[in-house]
Amino acid sequence: MRTGLTVADGMTKEVISVLPEAAVLECAKQMKEEHLGSVLVEKDGALLGILTEQDLVYKVVAGQLDPSKAKVSDIMTARVITISPDKDIYDAIMKMAQMNVRRLPVIDGKELVGMITMKDILRLEPELFEHIVDKIELREEESKLISKVNESEGICELCGNYALKLYETGGSLVCKACKD
Repeated sequence: MRTGLTVADGMTKEVISVLPEAAVLECAKQMKEEHLGSVLVEKDGALLGILTEQDLVYKVVAGQLDPSKAKVSDIMTARVITISPDKDIYDAIMKMAQMNVRRLPVIDGKELVGMITMKDILRLEPELFEHIVDKIELREEESKLISKVNESEGICELCGNYALKLYETGGSLVCKACKD
């Protein structure tokens, strides 16, 4: 599916970034004041990471770190998923869905040129919302199916009875009674 709209059409060009040695507390205050879900971590023009609300909750609050002493580099997500400005916004939304992220820094060559968020895309192309919901529901259904399958259950190869747990013995999968 192609929309004809590029990431550049919907991205925010003015991106807030912080240094890796910045105090987490100051970054959190800045995020609150500016109503930001994340800030990028840059040094000397290089994108080093992203600091998100989730990083703050999971790594600072739940991890019981002192935000006035912790540095951004201690808790940032270093593996940043990016996208090119010339990509279709459908590609951006698919990447967000597949990687389970809500925002993508936009990189042109090696230069950071903006940020695109799920909100930006939905504001630009609201019809994509239905597609996102379908993808999320499909992913949830797949995970439900996967989580219910127990690889060690099945039919005993010796007695033919069903068992919740099979054991490998002599190259055969057998129940507990046949194993003993």
